[in-house]
Amino acid sequence: MASPAPPPAGGSTGSSGPKTMDPVLRNTLRYTISAREYATLHKYILSRSRVLRRGAPSPASVDKALQARRGGDDYNVKAVRHALRVFAATWAGMKGWEAVARRMAGDKDSGAAGKKQPFYKSPALRLSLSLSTILLLYRILFRFLSRLRAHLLDAQVEPFRRRNPRTAATLTSPYAPAVGASLAGLALGIYPAQQLRVSAAIYMMFRALEFGWNVCEGEGRVWGVANGRRRERPWWFGSWMLQPLAFGQLLHACVFDRDCFPEAYGNFIFRNSSAYLHGRPQDWPGHLQWPRTYQIVDSLAEMARLNWPAYISPTMFPEKTVLPPSLAAVSPLTSQAHPLITSLSCAALHPSDPSCLRTYLTFWLGSFPPLARFFLVFYSALTVLPRLRTLYHFPVATLRRILARTLRMSTFVTGAVSTAWASICLLQAYLPRHLLATQRFFLGGFFAGLWAWVERRHGRGVFLYSARTSVDSLWKVGVKRRWWRAMRGGDVWVFVLALMVTGVVYERDARAIREGEWRKGVSWVRGEGWRDWGAEEESDDDGDGKNKEKGE
Repeated sequence: MASPAPPPAGGSTGSSGPKTMDPVLRNTLRYTISAREYATLHKYILSRSRVLRRGAPSPASVDKALQARRGGDDYNVKAVRHALRVFAATWAGMKGWEAVARRMAGDKDSGAAGKKQPFYKSPALRLSLSLSTILLLYRILFRFLSRLRAHLLDAQVEPFRRRNPRTAATLTSPYAPAVGASLAGLALGIYPAQQLRVSAAIYMMFRALEFGWNVCEGEGRVWGVANGRRRERPWWFGSWMLQPLAFGQLLHACVFDRDCFPEAYGNFIFRNSSAYLHGRPQDWPGHLQWPRTYQIVDSLAEMARLNWPAYISPTMFPEKTVLPPSLAAVSPLTSQAHPLITSLSCAALHPSDPSCLRTYLTFWLGSFPPLARFFLVFYSALTVLPRLRTLYHFPVATLRRILARTLRMSTFVTGAVSTAWASICLLQAYLPRHLLATQRFFLGGFFAGLWAWVERRHGRGVFLYSARTSVDSLWKVGVKRRWWRAMRGGDVWVFVLALMVTGVVYERDARAIREGEWRKGVSWVRGEGWRDWGAEEESDDDGDGKNKEKGE
């Protein structure tokens, strides 16, 4: 009798795979990869190598092994698998960013900043663990509360609902799973209390408030209802209205509370303010000091505290005391200021030109071209790289859109920065010395923020970024000046509240989250797959409406 044929070299057969597969390997595959993903991996990678093909199980055996348990690829397994992937992706991203930052910082800085620290204190580990834990806990809590709600709505639980009406009403609310699952956001506290955690909490809170606003606006709670239809938003209303308040707060913080002011903002503004912040002249003696940028800004703050003292030209009156002792840092500027200047702030900001208007126009001529070049490169890369096909088919329209965005944004930035500086001279000229002495910087920033009108239709992302930065700065200023007390872990609770609002809005009206990718992300976090359920419901509603019209 002939002996049976040996099994194929590719691994165990499809019929005996689940029986002979090692339990450790089976569970490892179960919690790291799905059967469909393993089939794709086997087709394009494992099967192309003879060594890997011998030791790797076949897709059929993996499929049967993963489906051996009841429920197949169930909810909890997917939750663990996705959490592990979030952990790995975040870990790799943080490590890559640290390597790039260390390379850009140079050898000297990397040696000082790259000190060894315990593994459990690594920012990459704690951020990865935080995000993956948030995802895992959110899905588990959402699943548990959804099943509990379905169980309590069953007719057999009617006696419990009668005995505990308030508890039953709370747990059977359609928003209960979203509210309860938002407590998973407490895992953000795994990451140390640094600026990244605060920025993430503020960003999520702004998005949640935006989603809540969309719901209220869509239901007519903001603009009201007329003749059974909600009123439309006024044409002038938009996110650009946040800029006057945001810029006012940021300019005031830049002058009086620089430790609560974002350094990137300050560097960008000061780098493009050569008409008001003068560098050291080449012929200036080396043994004499020249005021740095921050010394000039500090001197402006001191002038405001001194109620804007008048300027006395040392050229015209050499025997008089020209400068208070606390303003000695700007003496190289004021000592050579034009004799016709009467304001001390003007002597510090534009000492060689007595005309504030001419300095303002000079700022525009000197700052607008470089800003236009910068935004031209920025918007070209932002528009062309992701949309090469659009540039190929519609080159003229694409270039026109890039140039329009460049001109509008350059006008907005140049106008805002120039108005912030020029407002110091303007308010000096028209307001008494003691009136709003320190609050003038807020007014100047408010006037500068009105330039957002130029980019009101396409600058929403920039406006919201400025508003988030202003909120962060305002909170730090309030803590510093003891207007309010800092709550330990307050940013974590803000993050939890943002998750709660987002979940409730998604449950009430998913279309209030305007971006389709955001709706898919919320659906994925809840464990419902990467699908835009809101768009599908909208298409179903449109289809039903068309069918009704045809039926009529």
